[in-house]
This record gives sequence, structure tokens and C-alpha cells, in this order.
Amino acid sequence: MLPVVSPPPPSALASGLQVTVTPYLWLAGVNAAIKTPLPQAPEVNASVSAIDVLGHLDGVPFLSSFEIRDGRFSVLADMIHLPVGANIITRNVFFNGGNAVLTTNTGTAILLYHVLDQPIQTLDAGAGFRAWGFSAGLTLNGALLPTASENRADSWTDPLIAARYHRELGDGFGLTAYGDVGGFGVGAHVDWQVIGSLDYALKPWVALRLGYRSLNFNYTAANSIGFNVHMKGPILAATFRF
Repeated sequence: MLPVVSPPPPSALASGLQVTVTPYLWLAGVNAAIKTPLPQAPEVNASVSAIDVLGHLDGVPFLSSFEIRDGRFSVLADMIHLPVGANIITRNVFFNGGNAVLTTNTGTAILLYHVLDQPIQTLDAGAGFRAWGFSAGLTLNGALLPTASENRADSWTDPLIAARYHRELGDGFGLTAYGDVGGFGVGAHVDWQVIGSLDYALKPWVALRLGYRSLNFNYTAANSIGFNVHMKGPILAATFRF
């Protein structure tokens, strides 16, 4: 959620409505532990490294975010569609390898309040939610046992609490840290995210950002299908202010 890491300058509190749009590239490696109803494979682990993720896309990804601020309040929104596929390595006895397709759709909305505004640092805090839609297709190629496959999907919404801190370093550079945590058993057992970035104000209306993002959840459905997913990797972005 890159608008989360693009706080307004101190003068923004007196300048009325502002909108920021942040296109970004997130090279997210995906580690997933999937609980399945298959007795031969009650849990399957699949992973795609951050370097290889582009080569493992199983469709066209979509990443978009924006922020609308009016005075001390702002609304943040972020959407991710990330379809990836990975091979499953087995001992080639009962099964001769396989593959897993993981598709994650998530949308986050957070209302923040600008609690601290100083020339060199700002702090926002607030609450919101993150909605998840997650599907997994699993196939184990037959060997001693016949080919087995399973396709499952689920969706849920997690409440969140969030905070964002920005500090100016001088000469146009700054550091920003953002974190949220939620779930609390309402949807996922736990749902959390952290983002850190080094920012550079190229112009008053555009800033470049280089950082790292980690987005994670642990969820078990009523049918005992479970997903423990960790997406993490470097992020490159540009924030445009209107």
C-alpha cells in the first residue's frame, strides 16, 4: 500500500484536499504452506523467490494504490491481484512431483489521523480493514499412487490497526516506515504488513521510493483448508501528488 508510505508535507494540513497516486513494482517472493484434505499430503509447501517471481506468474498481476487527504484525515486504498505458479518437489515414490497455482486478491482501506506534524517528522495512526480472496489449485502427479488434485477458494475480511512514520533527512531525502496488524480471529488468525522505504523528492509533486515490503496472513477455513502465506520483497515506486 504505497500511499501509506507517502505522507504529506507539513503544509498539507492547511492546503485542503490532496490526492496522491502511486504506481509501483513489487518483486514479491511468495512462501505458502497449504493445508489440504488429501490424506497423502496434509500440508504442501510452495515457494517462489523474489528474483524468479516474474517467471512464475500464472496471469497478469495488478497493483494499484492511492490516498485522499483532507486536513488531518486521509483515506488509503490498495489493491493487489497476484497469480503465481510453482512446481512441487516430491521423493518421486508415491507421487512424481506436481504443481501449485496460488492466486491472491486483496484490497485494503484505512482511515488515518495525522497525530504529529513537525518540520522533520510526521506520524499517522488509524484503523481499517483488508479483504482477501484466495484460491489454490494443487496437483500431485501419479506414481505408486494415482494423480491427486484439489482446488479450493475462500474469502474473508480482517480488521486492522495501522501507523505510519516519516522523517526528513535533508536534501530531498527521507525515511518512511509503515505497519499494520489485524485479523484477531475475526477473519485470519493474524494478518500483518510492514513497509520501509528511502524516499527522494524529485519535484514538489513527485517522489521516488525504494524499499522493502512484507505482507503476511495465516487463515484456516471452516472446512479445515488453511493458508499460511508470506509475500515479501523489494519495491520501487513513484508517488504523484495532485
